Formats: sequence, structure tokens, C-alpha cells
Amino acid sequence: MKRSAGTAVGAAAALLLATGCSSDEGVGPAFERGPSSSAASASASASREASGEAAPSASPAPAKGSVKVVSTLTEGLASPWGLAALPDGDLLVSSRDEGTITRVDAETGRKTPIGSVPGVAPAGEGGLLGIAVSPTYASDQLVYAYFTTAGDNRIARMFHDTKKPAGQQLGAPDTVLRGIPKGTVHNGGRIAFGPDKMLYAGTGETGDTGLAQDKESLAGKILRMTPDGEPVHGNPEADSLVYSLGHRNVQGLAWDSEKRLWAAEFGQKTWDELNLVEPGENYGWPVAEGKAGKPGYVDPVEQWRTDEASPSGIAYVAGSVWMAGLRGERLWRIPLAGRESSAEPQAFLKGDHGRLRTVLAAGGDRMWLVTSETDTRGTPGPGDDRILLLEVS
Repeated sequence: MKRSAGTAVGAAAALLLATGCSSDEGVGPAFERGPSSSAASASASASREASGEAAPSASPAPAKGSVKVVSTLTEGLASPWGLAALPDGDLLVSSRDEGTITRVDAETGRKTPIGSVPGVAPAGEGGLLGIAVSPTYASDQLVYAYFTTAGDNRIARMFHDTKKPAGQQLGAPDTVLRGIPKGTVHNGGRIAFGPDKMLYAGTGETGDTGLAQDKESLAGKILRMTPDGEPVHGNPEADSLVYSLGHRNVQGLAWDSEKRLWAAEFGQKTWDELNLVEPGENYGWPVAEGKAGKPGYVDPVEQWRTDEASPSGIAYVAGSVWMAGLRGERLWRIPLAGRESSAEPQAFLKGDHGRLRTVLAAGGDRMWLVTSETDTRGTPGPGDDRILLLEVS
């Protein structure tokens, strides 16, 4: 049975009404944003490779794919947001509103709290958001988290001591980056280590649209940094973490088989976006939304009406980008061929599991999917929220 999103209350709604901006995540009839339509047709995103070299051509993914729900791994998660895999395959999942991280056994679904992240101040769309496991976890046992505090958004790393009792396994946070602007809305929050083993973060413009075009601000950007939070040699500007700008609210980051970075982004009232991200490029917000064709700004590879998507996490599996939709309550498949989509995007699981927050490759043609019905904007039922195991093609 399809479950529609509930209505947000409190400060977030007041702010949105004051600014005339619909919530990224779709919060009910008062914020409806126009009629539904199918995803727009594909177009190339003409810009260079992050490495400065042309990517080799790749065989296009099939025009049509499939999705099978293999199993429900676990249930009863509270406001799940970030998801990361440990080297042994077990999962770590963050709770946005509780500020905790839980380990989930990838075979049995057994949940074990590993600890709380000090300083998390959940409100509106902020809280404990994305998490990532160090690429050298086997030797350093570090877990990274992006979270909202009383004064900013920041990224910290914590030692994961598996020898300690449940609930006490997280060490004190070592902040690698602070001062990312925060808001009641548009806090971004996705973090991931790229193929280059550098740390990437998607941030939001906090509802202050001008920050997205301000090169001196960390808001409305995709950031690239060393695991210690320092600028990376080869970033567009020396001594800057800014990798790309002109973003409204990035919550999805993934790399394809050719090591190209893709990002999902919430639109305002008209178009949500999937972008092929290149260093130093400007993705237009607030000057352009969707495929505006404005000189100096990069158009998205695909776009959707906001009630069809409101995208959060993305993953690359079986030759396609898979995008979780919150307000859209569906999983989108975008088959790729080179630098563009090779066929019309497909929607799966429409309304079957409510709001969808995060996807993560699980090896081969399998993928983890996290639902998001307990985030104050859904209509939770028994067992929400869940982690599902999918088989895709």
C-alpha cells in the first residue's frame, strides 16, 4: 500500500513559509510543487574528467532493468540516514535524530549499538547524517561522521573499538572539518571516500541561496579533502576544499566504473537533478535549476519533477546509477553510457516502502536500501524503518 508523506511542523515549516521555498523532502499538501511528469530525456554533460584525461568508452547499460527485494535485513530503525559497510560486510547505520550509530550484522540483521556521537544537535533536516568508513579501517579502525551541532555542520572521525561493550565502542570525536554553515533545512550531509581515497562531502546552502555561489563559503558545495580534512593537491583552487559549487542540497554521492563522480541534488519547486561532477564546475543554483541551458553553468544529466524524486542517496550498481527518492517514494534507475544516460530512467518500488533515504552497493548485482518513514515526514507503520537487500540489473 502506498504511504504518502506527512506534514512537517515547527521551525522548519515556518522557515520554509517565510522564504517561499518548498522543503527538499516534500512535506504534504501545503507544499505541493506542481503536477507529476516523467523524467526528462538524457543529455550529455560536457566537461572534463576529474583527472584531466578523457574517460574510456563503456558499454551502455541495458535500456530496461529489474529490481527484486531479496530480503528485509533488519527493522525498527529510528530516523536512519547514513549507511556504510565494514570490511567484513557488516553495516553501520546512523540515526539522524538520536545521534547514534548502530552495527547491523549483514547475515542475521542483529543490531548492536556502538555508541553516540557527542555534540549532535538534531533539528529540522539536521542531526547525525552521513557516515563513512576509513579506506584504511583494517589498520586504523576509524569511522567518519557528518553532523549538525548547535553552531555548524562538521565532520569528525572516531576510533571504533570493537573490544569494548556495546554502546561504548566509539572514541571521542576528532574533528577534521568544522564551520560548514548549518540551517533548519539544506544541511547536505553525505560523505564518502572516493577511488582516490580522498574524502568528499555534499553540503547544502542552508536556505541562504547566495552561499551556493560564494566560493569562500563551504555551503552549497561538494568538498574534497584528505582524511585529515586538508585541501587536496589538484583541487580547483589551492588551499580550498571546494571541488564544485552552485549546489542547492547534495545528499547523494557515488562513483561509476570509470571513477567519475555523480551527485544527486534537491531542486526547489521544479527540477531535482542528477549531475556528473567535474572539478571547478558551477552547477547553477540559484541562477539555474534543472536543464536551463545558461552559459557558464553545467546542466544536469537527468532531471525530475520534485514530487517524483526529492533524491537523497545514490549508488552505482550493474552499470546504472540508482537513486533513492524521499517524496517520490521510489527507486530510480539511470542507465549509463559514457558521460550520459543511455535510456529513459526507470522507477521501481513506487510507494511499496514509503520514503527511501539511502542506497549502498552490496557487491555484484546487489544493493542495500534504507527506508525513511520515521524522519517526522513519513507515515511510519509497524517495523519502520528498514534495511532491504535488493537484487538489481
